[in-house]
Amino acid sequence: MEVARPQLIHRWISVSVVLIGLFFATAHCFYLPGVAPQDFVKGDELKVKVNKLTSTKTQLPYSFYSIPYCAPKTIVDSAENLGEVLRGDRIENSPYVFRMREPQMCNIVCRIVLNAKTAKEFKEKIDDEYRVNMILDNLPLVQPIKRTEQDPIVYQHGFYVGLKGLYAGSKEEKQFINNHLSFTVKYHKDAQSDAARIVGFEVRPFSVKHDYDGGWNDNVRLSTCDPHAKRTVTSADPPQEVDDKKEIIFTYDVEFQESDVKWASRWDTYLLMADDQIHWFSIVNSLMIVLFLSGMVAMIMLRTLYRDISKYNQLETQEEAQEETGWKLVHGDVFRPPTNSDMLCVYVGTGVQFFGMTLVTMIFALLGFLSPSNRGGLMTAMLLLWVFMGIFAGYASTRLYKMFKGTEWKRIALRTSFMFPGIVFVIFFVLNALIWGEKSSGAVPFGTMFALVVLWFGISVPLVFVGGYVGFKKPAIEDPVKTNKIPRQIPEQAWYMNPVFSVLIGGILPFGAVFIELFFILTSIWLHQFYYIFGFLFLVFVILIVTCAEITIVLCYFQLCSEDYLWWWRSYLTSGSSALYLFLYAAFYFFTKLEITKPVSGILYFGYMLIASYAFFVLTGTIGFYACFWFTRLIYSSVKID
Repeated sequence: MEVARPQLIHRWISVSVVLIGLFFATAHCFYLPGVAPQDFVKGDELKVKVNKLTSTKTQLPYSFYSIPYCAPKTIVDSAENLGEVLRGDRIENSPYVFRMREPQMCNIVCRIVLNAKTAKEFKEKIDDEYRVNMILDNLPLVQPIKRTEQDPIVYQHGFYVGLKGLYAGSKEEKQFINNHLSFTVKYHKDAQSDAARIVGFEVRPFSVKHDYDGGWNDNVRLSTCDPHAKRTVTSADPPQEVDDKKEIIFTYDVEFQESDVKWASRWDTYLLMADDQIHWFSIVNSLMIVLFLSGMVAMIMLRTLYRDISKYNQLETQEEAQEETGWKLVHGDVFRPPTNSDMLCVYVGTGVQFFGMTLVTMIFALLGFLSPSNRGGLMTAMLLLWVFMGIFAGYASTRLYKMFKGTEWKRIALRTSFMFPGIVFVIFFVLNALIWGEKSSGAVPFGTMFALVVLWFGISVPLVFVGGYVGFKKPAIEDPVKTNKIPRQIPEQAWYMNPVFSVLIGGILPFGAVFIELFFILTSIWLHQFYYIFGFLFLVFVILIVTCAEITIVLCYFQLCSEDYLWWWRSYLTSGSSALYLFLYAAFYFFTKLEITKPVSGILYFGYMLIASYAFFVLTGTIGFYACFWFTRLIYSSVKID
């Protein structure tokens, strides 16, 4: 009874995780202690913070005050976590200050007169379709857009710096700035007290050329926007052009609306996906692939483990044995260490590190720890988990290395701790230099870069060595069959068993299982939308694991049957080749969905997608390798070898 208990616990945990995944697939989120709601009574000060300016055309964020917007007397930076800094978030205070449940109309923020330089800065940001992002009580500012009466309201993050248009009768395109903001703060009132909680923060931007009588002073009254005359800004007002010597007056209104939305579900409007059906469709589509592959694996298992093995063990007639001894003939070579076995150990260790990081991140995300309200939380969690999973990387790589009769485990541990992070760091450093050259806030500051290096050298590398030491101290994994002294000659293979062809075919199905979800992930990263359907993502991840394992086992079996025993690297590359399709799909997405025109932005996109594809290669390759490793040991240990 005692022996069965861990299995029961494991089963219970796995069932619980899947149930949690299904529960969260509806994209609702809840809050954990620590993200405490804030109560405001009437008249309390509400401070609006400004975040970076973002553009889907350039992918280069800039800080709000990089262009001459109205600024408070002293600009105060909010403390950002590691993930926020890496994302290019720069959260600062702003001159927009409200009073809870006290509407304001036509508040003047400031007046600026443009010169050639500032006019050019505004024009560039308008041409590149930059959006202004603001935050109130940790809620990002959204602009509700309703295209037609039938369409549901769509929320867009922030508002455009300005827009381009033509004057009537003119052919020359001009830039106009959104200088009047009409804010709506939605609140949920407590039934028992006067306190209320903020549940929504919306804006309608306008471009308006403000007029006033007499000279400019602090108490001037605008004729275009006057609270005394109840004159509000409308879209019919003449817009404010951006040009040299033009005067711009920034103003805002704020109104407060009571809402039925409770504080705990205030993020739902941001996160609700209108296209849940396509996710279910993608999962059903992926499950079909899994069922097909599972059928193949089951047939192979039944055939090998029952029919083949019973024949090999009884050897009815010599002729019959000869017919189906494909994989048995290579038993003396199947566990011969491969060429470049050191590199294989390093890649397998790195893959284990990645697998651990992905799995734990997803479980955290399912449990609501990585809600979008916790800005930068996902990035920070992934980095820290990657660092701490180094111990498993060291263990896996040296354990395999010892099986290959290796003795210098420290060299393998060193290569494991430096190879993948080193390559990624070099690419990241080059991309960061490009961003820095563009003076974007997306450039990682020197202090953060130093912190990343400390995480790598101070925590990750020592942990890889600790894992490596433990893995090497364990007794070596014994091969189920003895390896011959002289390698057997591999017969000529059919065209479809050519290594390149079978490796490329093997990557199609794992990619097919994830590509619809991949579309949503790319959209959330490059088109600045929220991604919060970790329930679906977890199911897709499970399907990916099963697909990688099964396609590798099927192709490995065919390979062994055709008396080709060089399966070590091929098993890794078979499922790992799905990363090639991922990169090709990213290129297709770039040309069909994104409007990136700047060369620097294009280099950034392909640089980051190259890192993502490389990581995907390591992850899927390791899953395939371990599946094949288990399969070959299973079938050869079930056979009596003379």
